[in-house]
Amino acid sequence: MRALLLIDIQNDFLPGGSLAVPEGDAIIPVVNKLQDKFELVVATQDWHPINHKSFASQHEGKNVFETINLNGLEQVLWPDHCMQGTVGAEFSKEMEQNRVEAIFRKGTDPEIDSYSGFYDNGRLKTTGLADYLRGKSITEVYLAGLAADFCVYFSAKDALTEGFKVYYVEDAVRAINAEGFEEAKADLVQRGGQIIQSHTLL
Repeated sequence: MRALLLIDIQNDFLPGGSLAVPEGDAIIPVVNKLQDKFELVVATQDWHPINHKSFASQHEGKNVFETINLNGLEQVLWPDHCMQGTVGAEFSKEMEQNRVEAIFRKGTDPEIDSYSGFYDNGRLKTTGLADYLRGKSITEVYLAGLAADFCVYFSAKDALTEGFKVYYVEDAVRAINAEGFEEAKADLVQRGGQIIQSHTLL
């Protein structure tokens, strides 16, 4: 059984959002076409409290995109984004949601960031996504969403660690940084993931 994981296709990561991924909206038509090809569609949602420590605004004298040590982990400081209950945290209205069976929220603990849809960045807490997928007899996961070099990449890594066969749909993701995107793809291939194009599924 195969599942399509839609990673953080939220307004704040789209053009006009507070942490916009370049051309992030270009993936939405692809994502919408893909959904009918899967037995299961699941979404993740960044869902931060307003005082989340990954926000540069929470650290006096620090700037957006600076890196700090946060509770023993390296942490990029982001603009305030995907705050609980805000329009920025909502899924894009252009994204089809009728087939989405479950939504897994992440980044809810103000003390630790959570790029992956499976675990927080310290791997201290699980979202329950892996057990949910196993409970649905899923063995293969296909990842699409934003951003390719952060939340999609970390979700793909954790999916591999959890024993799923992983397919990273290259034309259904967009990255914050082109160099980071290439590094993420190379690392996933080295770990046993596969990089594919959506047309192979449609």
